[in-house]
Amino acid sequence: MDYWNITSRAQHLHSESLVWDNQVCLPYSKDNRWMNELERHRRAGVDMVILSIAGNDGCGIETLTRTAANFRYWIDRHSDKYRLALAPEDIVAAKPANKLAVAFSVENPGDMKGQISLVSLYYSLGVRWMTMVYNRTNCIGGGCHEEDSGLTDFGLQVIKEMDRVGMVKCCSHTGYRTAMDVFSNTDKPTIFSHSNPLSLQDHPRNIPDTLIDACAASGGVVSLNGIGVFLGNNDTRPATLVRHIDYVVQRAGIEHVGIGIDYCYGIGELHQTLAETQDVWPSRLGYGPDMAIMEPEKIPQITEELLKLNYSDDSIRKILGENLLRVANEVWQ
Repeated sequence: MDYWNITSRAQHLHSESLVWDNQVCLPYSKDNRWMNELERHRRAGVDMVILSIAGNDGCGIETLTRTAANFRYWIDRHSDKYRLALAPEDIVAAKPANKLAVAFSVENPGDMKGQISLVSLYYSLGVRWMTMVYNRTNCIGGGCHEEDSGLTDFGLQVIKEMDRVGMVKCCSHTGYRTAMDVFSNTDKPTIFSHSNPLSLQDHPRNIPDTLIDACAASGGVVSLNGIGVFLGNNDTRPATLVRHIDYVVQRAGIEHVGIGIDYCYGIGELHQTLAETQDVWPSRLGYGPDMAIMEPEKIPQITEELLKLNYSDDSIRKILGENLLRVANEVWQ
């Protein structure tokens, strides 16, 4: 296995650790031609990914359901290398078999439109975390790119139902007031699946220290992403990402930090989407074809960079995946 010129100590630690990337995107296609790209994650020593099946507004319930069905079908027929992760035990079993475990996320439940029963349907499809909002206000609450009036009455029902069925709540892309309302109305670990600290890069998609604190208080995990506009100066070097990781560790503690690179396979499709949906991703905030994203091949270098900062092996294992596995054990049913 090629670990891209990292030291033998880093290679050994990376290969022995559970490595969990909490946010990966694939373009939707009926023939699943993009699914083979996940091999890049597996070859990078990643053991578990959360794969988005619904992103910004307008995806629709039908597309979400068909995407989940297609992804599950493909995973089942490539079981020599991949395993659907419906329980934490699936993740643990996949690693020694050199398989990549895969579960799903929904990044915007705005199409629920008052139908609370969709939460359990999504869970049955394999969705294990769901964001509240995707940048813009929806039926659940306010987004990070609009005025935020807080969690709606239906939003409160949604988070209670997510707690009941065992789905992790995520506040990435969510407005400040709505996110705080979520933390105030649950006793379950709640996460930021792919968010970076506002204190290091002033961008409305990044999160202030008070939200980092609230996430840690819930028992949750802040997973840091590899998007240049959120890291600063469009810099996606692993050392830059690790600077953000270290900030959250110092703020919240080692138990509350993970990784959610947010790499988007089919980058050309992403650039087209960014151009066509300025209301969701305004170019004035740095969204556009020049927006860099850290590639999955660089994930092993995160281990190397953490070692350079004198993190212990146990601490690195927690960041790479054990913290998110703990949340899964506490929340998933």
